[in-house]
Amino acid sequence: MGLVDIAIDEHVAILALNDGENRFNPDFLHAFLDALDEVEQRTEALTVVVKGNHEKIFSNGIDLEWLVPVIQQGDIDTAKGFFYLLNRLLLRLATFPTITIAAMTGHAFAGGAIMSCAFDFRFMRADRGFFCLPEVDLGIPFLPGMNAILSKAIPRHMLEQMQYTGCRLTADQCAADHIVRQACHIDALMDTSLAFAKTLKKKRGIVQELKRRLNREIIHAIEVEDIAYIESGQFNIG
Repeated sequence: MGLVDIAIDEHVAILALNDGENRFNPDFLHAFLDALDEVEQRTEALTVVVKGNHEKIFSNGIDLEWLVPVIQQGDIDTAKGFFYLLNRLLLRLATFPTITIAAMTGHAFAGGAIMSCAFDFRFMRADRGFFCLPEVDLGIPFLPGMNAILSKAIPRHMLEQMQYTGCRLTADQCAADHIVRQACHIDALMDTSLAFAKTLKKKRGIVQELKRRLNREIIHAIEVEDIAYIESGQFNIG
C-alpha cells in the first residue's frame, strides 16, 4: 500500500489517501500529485473520488511537526519549496480535467478543509468529523490562493465566521450551507459518493475548460498573487 492508492470502478477513479492523518509534507504531496498524473495519463477515468483511510480523519492539513522546525532552522528555501508544492496540488485539483469528488471520511481541518474546497463536489461523513479552519488560533494567515479556493465552496458569511472564530462545523451544518453536497453516515458515504460520480460521465476537454473559466480567480491568485508572499520568506507560524 502506497501513500495514495488508485482503484478503477467503471469510469470512476477512486484515490485512497493512506498517510495516517494525511498531513501535507513533501512525500505526501508528491504522492498525491503522482496519483493524479497517473489517473490523467494512464486511465480513461472521467470522474475522481478521493477518500481518506484513517478511521476518523480525512486530512489534518499542513504537517506542522515537519514544517515548523524547517522554518525555525532558517531553511527558507525548503519552506518556499513546500508552499509552491502545496499550491501545485491545490491548483491541480481545481483545474483537473475530470469531475472531482471529496468523500470526506472524517475531520477536515485547516489545509485539509482548504484542499476539500478545491474539489468540485464534497460528501461528508455525518456520524463523526468536523470541518474547521483553526488558523486564527494557530497564528497562520491564509495565502490569496487559499482564500480563493475557500470562497469557491463556502458562502461569505460562513467563511468569515469560520476564519475569525475557528469554529467547528458538523457535516449537517456544512450541508445546510451547501459547503458539502450531502452529509452521510460513514456506512453510506462511499456508496453515495460513487453513485453520484457514476452519473457524471462528462468529456475531459469541456470539463477542464469549464474549470479554467470558473476558477480564474483561483488560478490568478496561485500563479500571481501567492508568489510575492512565498518569496518574502516571512512565514507566520504561531
